[in-house]
Amino acid sequence: MIVGKHLIAGEWVGGSESFENAPVEGEVSSFAAGTPAIVDKAARGAEDAFWTYGYSSRASRAVFLRSIAEEIDARGEEITAMGARETGLPELRLNGERGRTVGQLRLFADHIEKGDYLDLRRDEALPDRQPLPRPDLKMVQRPIGPVAVFGASNFPLAFSTAGGDTAAALAAGCPVVVKGHSAHPGVSDIVAQAIDAAIKKSSVHPGVFSQVQGGSRDVGQSLVQHPMIRAVGFTGSLGGGRALFDLCAQRPDPIPFFGELGSVNPMFLLPNAIASRGEDIATGWVGSLTMGAGQFCTNPGIAVIMAGADAEAFIAAAKASLGEIGAQDMLTDGIAKAYRDGRDRVRAISGVQEVLTTTCDQRKATPYLYQSTGKAWLANDELGEEVFGPLGVVVTVENEDEMIAVAHSIVGQLTMTLHMDAGDTALASRLMPIIERKAGRLLANGFPTGVEVADSMVHGGPYPASTNFGATSVGTLSIRRFLRPVCYQNMPDEILPKDLR
Repeated sequence: MIVGKHLIAGEWVGGSESFENAPVEGEVSSFAAGTPAIVDKAARGAEDAFWTYGYSSRASRAVFLRSIAEEIDARGEEITAMGARETGLPELRLNGERGRTVGQLRLFADHIEKGDYLDLRRDEALPDRQPLPRPDLKMVQRPIGPVAVFGASNFPLAFSTAGGDTAAALAAGCPVVVKGHSAHPGVSDIVAQAIDAAIKKSSVHPGVFSQVQGGSRDVGQSLVQHPMIRAVGFTGSLGGGRALFDLCAQRPDPIPFFGELGSVNPMFLLPNAIASRGEDIATGWVGSLTMGAGQFCTNPGIAVIMAGADAEAFIAAAKASLGEIGAQDMLTDGIAKAYRDGRDRVRAISGVQEVLTTTCDQRKATPYLYQSTGKAWLANDELGEEVFGPLGVVVTVENEDEMIAVAHSIVGQLTMTLHMDAGDTALASRLMPIIERKAGRLLANGFPTGVEVADSMVHGGPYPASTNFGATSVGTLSIRRFLRPVCYQNMPDEILPKDLR
């Protein structure tokens, strides 16, 4: 059952304004629309909660995270049914995403119980050191305070209400205020109910979690500018993310904005690999490019390949495989329109040729394939801009030096991929120092869609892929975004944080 209200510090709060979701099929539901006043109440509730939750034990927070996972699983069928209606995503994908969401909650619970993330350090006192004694120094990572999280359009579970940013902040000891995404308010409502139940079961302060739904642009602006908010987690468009990032920087007290803003995720297809298995690589690329209607931030939209017969065979194989892909529902009408606008922008660029053109309208997406050259790529930055959907561009280069030049020209990415065989090692070795500076995750002979939630994962990269190249929004390292190091000098053990005693 949908509540249709905001969850604010343990209370379901309505309002005078409302909005409706836009399901692919089924009944429309109505939801209360957020206001700056509701944001203020949520942020103040989060600050109140921090004075207990921020100083709670790792064990109690682990229990809370596991309880959230249990409550989400208990509502699994309801979440999947609502998600399918609102987003058009298939049940299998939604069930898998729910598994990822609860899995990362449990992983983070296990991780904080071990305590390694605290980076504990100590320099013992040296009272007899000359010419000056050294004091006793201890250091530990401490939670920063309330965190604002913006839900993502393309992941109604894993990057939204109880997704990675929320899980990381709660694991760190930070209360959370979520701005729910209007693409799936029903799913967000049900997940908020699960978190509310976990709060009551675990007896934590109700202000530890709030969710504000809908509302005009000033709702998001008031959230990132609220004096009680100490950091922001965001997954979304470059334009929207940059606007919020600038607001965070313009505050009287600037705060960190951890924005994941998208990527074209270039692949470099090296000669020996293409000569020996080009058709298989083309088929794999098409599967990755069109997965989920191409609505992944790790969608590999660019393939760079040496011009010649092998390149033509690769393009022909990709075209044939793409031609078998039917129309797919996109997450929202707005995303579908943006996809069509991106298609029109790409095909209007000088030096771009259509390889496969289709017809898509309303909320449907069909694949497109274009071909360009290294020379055209280097002459026009627009070719490197993300098109959110199943659109691919093959860039043919004349020689190794032009491939290196293309690699140098690419801006920050979430991922970059090398498809290579043993005979390609020399060229791959030339590319590695370049792509290492460009992306947070480097792949060999694979496809970047599908981000493993693990200790070693990095989901981030240099701008514009993300706004903080030193952070990741996936994996246990993501918890560190919401901590800061504190050093204690000659502090009596009795008043130190428990993790240092």
